[in-house]
Amino acid sequence: MGEKRMQNRLSRGLWNYHSVLLIILTPLLLLPLPLVIETKEAACAFVLLLMAVYWVTEVIPLSMTAMLPAILFPLCGIMTSSGVAKEYFKDFHFLLVGVICLATSIEKWGLHRRIALRLVTLVGVSPAWLMLGFMSGCAFLSMWVQNTSAVTMVMPIVEAVLQQILKAKEEGYAGEDNPNLQLDEISNGPEEVKETRSDSKQPDVPKETSVQIQMVSQPAADEVQEAVNKNAAQHAPTALHRRRKQDRMLCKAMCLGIAYSSNIGGITTLPGTSPNLIFSEYLNQVYPDCNCINFGNWLLLCLPVSVIMLLLTWLWLYWLFIGSDFRFLWRCHGEQSEGEKAAKKVIEDEYKKLGAMSSQEIFTGVVFVVMVLLWLTRSPGFIPGWASLFPHKSNYVTDATVALLLGVLFFIVPAHGPSKKYEAMISWKEFQVSMPWQVALLVGGGFALAKGAEESGLSLWVARLMTPLGELPVLATVAIACIIVTTLTEVASNAATITIFLPILSPLAEAIHVNPLYILIPATLCTSFSFLLPVSNPPNAVVYAYGHITIIDMVKAGLGVNMIGVLAVLLAVAAWGVPLFSLDTYPDWAPTLPTFNSTVP
Repeated sequence: MGEKRMQNRLSRGLWNYHSVLLIILTPLLLLPLPLVIETKEAACAFVLLLMAVYWVTEVIPLSMTAMLPAILFPLCGIMTSSGVAKEYFKDFHFLLVGVICLATSIEKWGLHRRIALRLVTLVGVSPAWLMLGFMSGCAFLSMWVQNTSAVTMVMPIVEAVLQQILKAKEEGYAGEDNPNLQLDEISNGPEEVKETRSDSKQPDVPKETSVQIQMVSQPAADEVQEAVNKNAAQHAPTALHRRRKQDRMLCKAMCLGIAYSSNIGGITTLPGTSPNLIFSEYLNQVYPDCNCINFGNWLLLCLPVSVIMLLLTWLWLYWLFIGSDFRFLWRCHGEQSEGEKAAKKVIEDEYKKLGAMSSQEIFTGVVFVVMVLLWLTRSPGFIPGWASLFPHKSNYVTDATVALLLGVLFFIVPAHGPSKKYEAMISWKEFQVSMPWQVALLVGGGFALAKGAEESGLSLWVARLMTPLGELPVLATVAIACIIVTTLTEVASNAATITIFLPILSPLAEAIHVNPLYILIPATLCTSFSFLLPVSNPPNAVVYAYGHITIIDMVKAGLGVNMIGVLAVLLAVAAWGVPLFSLDTYPDWAPTLPTFNSTVP
């Protein structure tokens, strides 16, 4: 007995310290790689594999894992310490700072609530349209703010609406609409209560049971009514039970719709999600002559993908949790149910609480619109943009310049008039709370890792190793890459996943003589498709914490959404992505490797 207790204590102690064991054992197991193969490629591969394991398992914070190149590259003779340090702060960080300034102001002054509630009121309050309204609102917000922030902004409104719907349905059920217990009043006589059989097949339940009740005092009548209700609950599942199950399914569908729509909306714009920004900056670093990715053409590519995904995800969740009756798509709106009336009332009340649009909201909205317009018109491609006004410095101005310029305004413009003490639209403390410093450091570590792979020759070695993939059709190679990153991003953070794969996929594209954008763009988009688990990304965890869904619910729904996402991305890249980015030709800005020649896709 004592030996068994000792074994249990030992196993429990090992489990408690499994993170420490993994931290120690991983480099020890990988150490033969640089020791046996004494090359810079092997040393860089050691750092890459070590960081990949730490990022996937998250045994130490992601941002601290990103610091490993600053320690190991100088020790391995791959790069100097000052050379590594230069990779940790790029143009990406300025863009992130500017966008977060805008997001901080949107959240502080409540503009997000006004946008979300307005979008919901435009589509209606029936369960299906209500779900689409909230999904559209969350997707729109996540185009401009972090996905996690969008979910935390929208979910309290959704929860309030759901609680009002549930409350109204319970009250409405206790009143006039009750298919199982009907009261037939007879003038000047007794009241007969009839219980009809439930729709479910239960042969042992009698077809009809009659109970005579004299018109007695209200307490006595209530007792009899309670007895009849109890009898009905014992013999057959009542409509109340079915209604409660429907309500639970509605809650599941709404919550999952919010979590998924934040990722779906985030892929639409370059600053919408971390993988998009990481990809954009990686492209600038590895292919400095590539000027084909900007805010405008990325929006042209991804907005249709986002719309297709949002609509199909909405229909998928409706079918999975609510029902297969899609007649509501073309049916005219009839009389609203109690739940719909309650939902409409709570949305109207929430919107009335906001009052008239404040001057702070107006200023934030104006800056938001100006920022988007400047991004779209800086260098649209098909016509000269405003950047051409600076002919000798057009390449100097980027989207980050615009974001930072307008972001600084929030620290200068007074929030109130001269009658009150001066206070800027946002403070540094408020900005710090919203700023994702972990992502900033993680991205810097990814850039350092990519630079180390290039300096050590690991990228070229991987490219030569992957040349046999050139025998496959290009779309098949792209599909394989999408499936791999979609699978890995379920257990690793989105930013870590794309940081690991960008230095692998770009040499692959060069090796098979395919436009690197043909593989990198789909892989970047699919990195955001982490829909299966609460730990896959923060939006999933936020929604899961509300308690309406289980892990099985998320897995079932997420598998379908993953398939929808991968197919939508492949369709977009193969259809309008080819003419938009000239994906069918190998670009001049990408290096040509003499080791392999493939047919141009």
